[in-house]
Amino acid sequence: MLFLRVFFTLFMKDYSRLFDIIHYQKENHPLEKCFTTKYNNTWKSLSTNEVVDKVNRLSLALIDLGVQPGDKIAIISTNNRTEWNIVDLACLQVGAIDVPVYPTISPGEYEYIFNDAEVKYAFVSDEELFDKVDVIKDKVPSLKETYSFDTVSGKKNWEELFELANDQHNEELEKRKSEVKTEDLATLIYTSGTTGKPKGVMLSHNNVVENTKATLKDLPLEPGMVVLSFLPLCHIFERMVIYSYLAAGVEIHYAESMESIGDNLKEVQPHFFTTVPRLLEKVYEKIVNKGLDLTGVKRALFFWAMDVGMEYNWREEQGFFYNMKLIIANKLIFSKWREALGGRVQGIVSGSAPLQERLARIFSAAGIDVREGYGLTETSPVLTYNRFSKEGAMLGTVGLPLDNVQIKIAEDGEILCKGPNVMMGYYNQEEKTKEVFTEDGWFKTGDIGEMNEEGFLKITDRKKQLMKTSGGKYVAPQPIEEKFKESMLIEQMIVVAEQEKFVSALIVPSFSNLRDWCATNNIQCEENNEELVQNEKVLSKIQEIVDEANDNFSHVEQIKKFKLMPREFTIEDGELTPTLKLKRREILKNYEHEINSIYSR
Repeated sequence: MLFLRVFFTLFMKDYSRLFDIIHYQKENHPLEKCFTTKYNNTWKSLSTNEVVDKVNRLSLALIDLGVQPGDKIAIISTNNRTEWNIVDLACLQVGAIDVPVYPTISPGEYEYIFNDAEVKYAFVSDEELFDKVDVIKDKVPSLKETYSFDTVSGKKNWEELFELANDQHNEELEKRKSEVKTEDLATLIYTSGTTGKPKGVMLSHNNVVENTKATLKDLPLEPGMVVLSFLPLCHIFERMVIYSYLAAGVEIHYAESMESIGDNLKEVQPHFFTTVPRLLEKVYEKIVNKGLDLTGVKRALFFWAMDVGMEYNWREEQGFFYNMKLIIANKLIFSKWREALGGRVQGIVSGSAPLQERLARIFSAAGIDVREGYGLTETSPVLTYNRFSKEGAMLGTVGLPLDNVQIKIAEDGEILCKGPNVMMGYYNQEEKTKEVFTEDGWFKTGDIGEMNEEGFLKITDRKKQLMKTSGGKYVAPQPIEEKFKESMLIEQMIVVAEQEKFVSALIVPSFSNLRDWCATNNIQCEENNEELVQNEKVLSKIQEIVDEANDNFSHVEQIKKFKLMPREFTIEDGELTPTLKLKRREILKNYEHEINSIYSR
């Protein structure tokens, strides 16, 4: 298999623009199942040849519509699906710039993005999103038409465009393709932003292509493998990975939804997928809850295996006796974990948020190699990641820089980077672009970190999130929040400290796990969340968790008081970004009364 990878790398045609990648796959390792999506409970695949044909025909239709190089086309989908990629590649072939948009944002944000980008056409997945765009259509002068992937009564359907595919435009299409330069703007991705209005990140073909090539070198992918995709394509992380999959010649299956991932993993049996930490946390919690339901010897064996897994470190020789214990744990317990993920998973890459070290440790011990990476939308996105070799990965870090990326730490601890993957700038925002670059051209990530002697990067916090108490002490909230969320009874948490006399927190329990805990401990469990979070025994249990977690931090950083919240922070209420990061300013504003009660004011 290694020989095949080397052969493809050395002897096959290269690609330099994003739309080249599907043609690269056609020439080098065409697939019968290039993209596969589930429609009405049936998996339907398109071969590489069929994808190329559809992309070309849609490109011809866009030319017929009058789409010009530089025009902006929005793509919005509730879930990942084949149509998304066909529109993406077709737009890029004719020199248009696509604007992927999150489906969950507000109509006001749609209006802002569409007007800022001057979107001319929009492709949406379903009726709900069609209506969402319709609401703002009159407020967006540039928007000419919206097309739906699903059949929606009385609405334009994207299939209509294929009837416009005129072969007379073939020469024009080839001319357009030849005129697209690697340095040309390919996509505008509006950052969700934890503060202020979203900024349009300008990424060129070269930005993303170079990131794809550098990342692909060390992924455990071989032609013909199967992958499952479920992270949003509108996010650059999954989108870049999809381009990598195409270049590697692997079969891409799209999960039906985030809720169906468990079933889809068993159906598809992927060799590889990317994820976010919260999903792995939920898988882990589900497994542990099943272990708690066991009794006697089975229960003892389960938690013995967990203890063995928690000692695992792929960089160390742990001796004959440990290896024997691990073999037994794998045979009796961890084999069932692998079955739950389809039985064939050889690698998982986690990104977008910090991954708990214990999860990387125990999943890897179970024969499911989990590696964490780091990057930003502005860096296309990968800057560093832990490789799948023993020497190329280190627990507690986000890995080594890519071969074509330079990383250095500024005097104040901020992570700076350079590389071909760093964005062209923010669209229509020259001043904000200048703000994020040093005078000598290093991009300022806004993250605080450190590099060890072996070159592995560790993220310690967000620069802008450092809080200063009224006593003048600085507190980094992210490590505190991540440590507390290791408890299965805590779903979300936000640290409060800015200009306060002590550190406190708003804590959202994991209500399903909390109710299970109540039942196990014969505690009267209120159905109403408002009453549940006021239950004295519940409060006492959370206080135990707080006291235990506090031991990991200095006196200044410890949580002195907390308030249990009766509901989760949500995207819909403007408290989370679409990638589930906390919007601190919004949460603090929404819960000002609760915070004031903590400090008795």
